[in-house]
Amino acid sequence: MRLSLESRAGYEDADRRHQRPDGQLATSPLITAVHVLNGPNLNLLGAREPGVYGTLTLAEIETKLGAACRDRGVELVFRQSNHEGDLVTWVQEAGRAGAPVILNAGAYTHTSIALQDAIRGSTARVVEVHLSNVHAREPFRHHSMIAAVAEGVILGFGPRSYELALEALLPRDAAAEKETGR
Repeated sequence: MRLSLESRAGYEDADRRHQRPDGQLATSPLITAVHVLNGPNLNLLGAREPGVYGTLTLAEIETKLGAACRDRGVELVFRQSNHEGDLVTWVQEAGRAGAPVILNAGAYTHTSIALQDAIRGSTARVVEVHLSNVHAREPFRHHSMIAAVAEGVILGFGPRSYELALEALLPRDAAAEKETGR
C-alpha cells in the first residue's frame, strides 16, 4: 500500500480557495465539525470484496472516526449515499458551514463533474480518500474528477485512509498535546 498526497493542480490563489461567498476564509481555527461523506456501495463494506476493501464495516469506520473527533473536540457528521445529488448537497452544506470534508466518492470519483463543481463552488476544504490503491487497479479508476479540486488525496491504506485524512484536516495542536500528555 502507498500513500498518495496529490496536490491541487493548477491552483493560483490559495486564499481564494478557502474564501466563502461572504468573503470570510473557511479555514477558521475554530472548526466545530468535520463531514465524512461516502458514496455508492460503501454501505456494503465488510461484505463487498474484502480482499480489496477490508473487513471493517462503514459503521465501524464511523465509530473509530467518532472517537478521534471527540478527542479533538469536534463533531463528526458521517453520511453515506448511493445517490450523486445527495453528495453534491452535502458538500455544499459543509462548504457553507466552513467545515472540512473527507470524501470517499466511490465510483463517482471517476465520473462526477457535479461533485467537482460542488467542491469548487462551495469552496469546501476536501481531502479525497480511497480504501484501496486505485492506481494499482483497473485503468478507469486511475483518473479522479475530485483530485483537481481537493487539498489532497489519501489512498491505499484501507480504513486508515480516513484517519490520515482527519489528521491532515485537523492536526493536533502541539501545545494541547503537551498539556494532556498525548
